[in-house]
Amino acid sequence: MQAIFYDRARNMDEALRLAQQPGARFIAGGTNLLDLMKGDVEHPQRLIDVSRAGMDAITELQGGGLHIGATARNSDMANHQLVRERYPLLTRALLSGASGQLRNMATTGGNLMQRTRCPYFTDTAFGQCNKREPGSGCGARAGYHRMHAILGASQACIAVNPSDMNVALAALDAVVVVAGQGGERRIPISEFHRLPGDTPQFDTVLKPGELITAVELPPSRLSKNSYYLKVRDRASYAFALVSVAAGLEMDGNVIRQARIALGGVAHKPWRVPEAEALLQGQPLDDERSRQAAMRLLQGAQPLPENRYKVEMAQRAVVRALRIAGESA
Repeated sequence: MQAIFYDRARNMDEALRLAQQPGARFIAGGTNLLDLMKGDVEHPQRLIDVSRAGMDAITELQGGGLHIGATARNSDMANHQLVRERYPLLTRALLSGASGQLRNMATTGGNLMQRTRCPYFTDTAFGQCNKREPGSGCGARAGYHRMHAILGASQACIAVNPSDMNVALAALDAVVVVAGQGGERRIPISEFHRLPGDTPQFDTVLKPGELITAVELPPSRLSKNSYYLKVRDRASYAFALVSVAAGLEMDGNVIRQARIALGGVAHKPWRVPEAEALLQGQPLDDERSRQAAMRLLQGAQPLPENRYKVEMAQRAVVRALRIAGESA
């Protein structure tokens, strides 16, 4: 049995100091990390509890944006008045994830750090997983890959990011605020998660010892016309086969601004600005939405068992945009 040391940080500075010890990992709700520890996938030597480090506030920023503390619970965020009024896309995404009990524990920072649910990663009975054991191979490529990536994958890994929240944050141009020994960094959500390349064991661009302190959302004009669509095998407590976060700024029936992010298809939330540009200045109709969807999925490289995701994603984008356009 491996001994694990536990520290409860009273503030951010204390958390950063404790994180300098070997094998230290931050924990708040623990809804993902603890499961991986039980499954012998993760092996931290020291847990630093930041749940009471004073990072749970949700406050308005000057100019109309929003500051969401890293330890704000998913349920509190989803039901916060400012989130519901200004960012309903985020509320819908959060309520699509997990169960009410898990949302009461899961945090903003933890959700950003969610690891893949690829069975070759989560089950140590499988020897081949470059994400868990670098250099061992990717068992999913020649094995079961129905849930896996069709975009941005590599020979080393075809896992997908499992988060609903991350897809909405990508569409909303969120910024992840992190603190470390070198000071504060502000990382656009588009740059926070990595594609697998040759080093799929690294999910994000966080440096050792860095702590997510908040997520900040810029003012948004997408609140009236937005929708989060999640296609899954069952109606609750299931991860997305494909998901779409769609937001539109409309002037009558003309699209002034469009945001589309895909989930369930890549190692990170998937956005292609050129696909969104195809819609700007144009009336909203299904044909233009299909063109945007095809551009969004350009370069897809499905495998036999997940080939269905290409057409599913195209149809989901068209449907999400249609619902978003009609939702005002």
